[in-house]
Amino acid sequence: MINFGKLKTLGVLGGLGPQATDFFYNGVIEHTDASCDQEHIDMIILSHATTPDRTKAILTGEDHELIRSLIQDVQMLEQAGAANIAIPCNTSHYYYEQMQAAVHIPIIHMVRESVRYARAKFENVKRIGIMGTDGTIATGIYDAECERAKVTAVHPGAQRQKDVMHIIYDEIKAGERGSKHLFNRVVDELTREKGCEVVILACTELSVYKHFHEVPDCCLDAMDVLIREAILRSGAVYQ
Repeated sequence: MINFGKLKTLGVLGGLGPQATDFFYNGVIEHTDASCDQEHIDMIILSHATTPDRTKAILTGEDHELIRSLIQDVQMLEQAGAANIAIPCNTSHYYYEQMQAAVHIPIIHMVRESVRYARAKFENVKRIGIMGTDGTIATGIYDAECERAKVTAVHPGAQRQKDVMHIIYDEIKAGERGSKHLFNRVVDELTREKGCEVVILACTELSVYKHFHEVPDCCLDAMDVLIREAILRSGAVYQ
């Protein structure tokens, strides 16, 4: 039995991008075992859509303004009363250490939890494909967590990575639903040609894509993992 008086407030650093934050919020509502309003967890959502582009900041090295913004935002969520912070944006986790050092409350590590969950859900996993932005791939954040978990992170080839970026920036961020043809040929390369047992959808725009399209069973959505972890850490039951 849950003591609903002891549910913890969840802080959400959103707007990275806005549609992904909307899907995260609705996912928390949908997957919380609640029979009335008062049994849902309280959330403080900061939708900071004007945050500088994460991929551009990482690839150019011009990230001072981005780091300042991320730190200021997590501190604002802590001051507002959040007990934990969720950030529905994979690429931003490149700056996880700087953000976590700036607050006294836990920030859920979306990347670490996703790799951990992939190991738990899929048996005998040795190779995990990563579908993410150029920034996520360039930072090696999934590579590091896969190495920690004793599995190999595998990236799409150059042409298929262009497909991933097209889906994310030219389609989903532009309000479209995304190309099944492009998505499926990336997954096919990672699984059939590169031997991956699991493919992590390591960009929240790909989570939006999954909302509109059925994806293969081998695909694990990092957003789903973050939603599950956010609910559990807030003291509620995931359903």
